[in-house]
Amino acid sequence: MILTLSSESVRNTVFTDEHGLPVFKSATPFRLGVRTTTVSRQLSNQSQMDDPIEVMGRIDWHCFGSSIFTIGGTKLESSVFLPRHGIFGRKRTFTGPDGRLYRWDMYYRDVVLSLDDASRTEIARYHRATLGIIGKRRSACLEIVPQAEHMLNLIIITFIYVEKLRMDKETRQRSAAASGGGP
Repeated sequence: MILTLSSESVRNTVFTDEHGLPVFKSATPFRLGVRTTTVSRQLSNQSQMDDPIEVMGRIDWHCFGSSIFTIGGTKLESSVFLPRHGIFGRKRTFTGPDGRLYRWDMYYRDVVLSLDDASRTEIARYHRATLGIIGKRRSACLEIVPQAEHMLNLIIITFIYVEKLRMDKETRQRSAAASGGGP
């Protein structure tokens, strides 16, 4: 399954399927203090985002301390639900509904979800948009293997979280480089 994002700003985007139909939507209204991203799922196969939706989760973004996920009425701290691993904390792991461990790896330009076992089977990969200067123009998209569609909601909400973290780190590195600081 390939979900195309209407914007690379993962906190405010619409995820559409291969037919251009909206499947998920993330929305984060501007406000001072703790910002909340609401992630909704389209309930019908119509082409309007105004059709019935189901709120599948929320992320309360905290600058200090753990962000809070609300999934199915349960509140989970990001430090427990998606703990960081690795020397630089560029890996986040979680347990899927099938009881298996999954791992998001945050690379410089993309994020990849895989099984957190010896096989390291790839489950999902984010492709950033390209302008088409070199190669073909492409919108940002999240590619998910068919075997993982049973946990699509969980993949989407964790993807939004880790891609936001990756984007923040990229922004900080660019700012440091521009001001003469190190990487």
